[in-house]
Amino acid sequence: MTPPADAPVVAALGSSDTDLQVVRLAAREAAGRDRPLTLLHAFNWAAALEAPSVAGPRDEAEYLIERAAGVAGEVAPAVPVSGEIVEGSPVAALIRRSESVFLVAVGDGGMTHRQSGVPADAPAVLLAARAGCPVLVVRTEPPPQGPVLVGVDGSASSWTALGFAFDCAARRSARLLAVRVTEPARPAGDGGSAESAAEDARTELAEAVARYGRRHPAVPVECHSVVGDPGGVLVDRSRSAQLAIVAARGDEPLRGMLGAVSQSLLYHSPAPVIVVRGLVSTAPDGV
Repeated sequence: MTPPADAPVVAALGSSDTDLQVVRLAAREAAGRDRPLTLLHAFNWAAALEAPSVAGPRDEAEYLIERAAGVAGEVAPAVPVSGEIVEGSPVAALIRRSESVFLVAVGDGGMTHRQSGVPADAPAVLLAARAGCPVLVVRTEPPPQGPVLVGVDGSASSWTALGFAFDCAARRSARLLAVRVTEPARPAGDGGSAESAAEDARTELAEAVARYGRRHPAVPVECHSVVGDPGGVLVDRSRSAQLAIVAARGDEPLRGMLGAVSQSLLYHSPAPVIVVRGLVSTAPDGV
């Protein structure tokens, strides 16, 4: 999918103060890409009927939109902001909207602070798995001013993520850190050694970065090709990143599916994460 030039960035808005961090990052993303911002709040009609007055919950929803619009205006005064109140499930509403928008931003629901496992039906996980556009999962704490991190594995989906990451780094005037991790027990497909597989991965990464870098010559880039557990390595590198980017899944992802690496970053990275999906690859020649 190639989103229209005027496709907005959509920020999911709940009733928690932590959702204002979602608004801030979404507003910066919209400003950097010269796109409008839509603040979407899902209205629970059943709860409204149980309230003393139906107008009360509706007024609260309108207040949330108004307050969030004020925050967005402070962060990005030039960005056009609109509010949208819909009825029903927030995840379902966001999935529907994801078919026609540039990016959806949502809070992580505190998943990085959980002591036990993250449920598969966590809203951020469901959205990242099923959306038709890239999904930005925002943390409660502001990220450091570090590099933009992108994980690649040599698949077509990961090259799409690399191109998206270059664009993000350019718009943030940030350094790009491109990381490819080769698992230690996986030999080369032609019967060669794991060492030769790692060397092939380094060469492929360097060549791809050079090609994509032609579009963004001002972006400083570091390429790291290491041996280890992909999810663990990327989560560790994300601790000093302002943003982590990864494809939904290395092979051609079906709706509703996330790969192990994208799940690791969603669950454990302290940095905000963009899961790239729904984009048509625009790889330079040779990638």
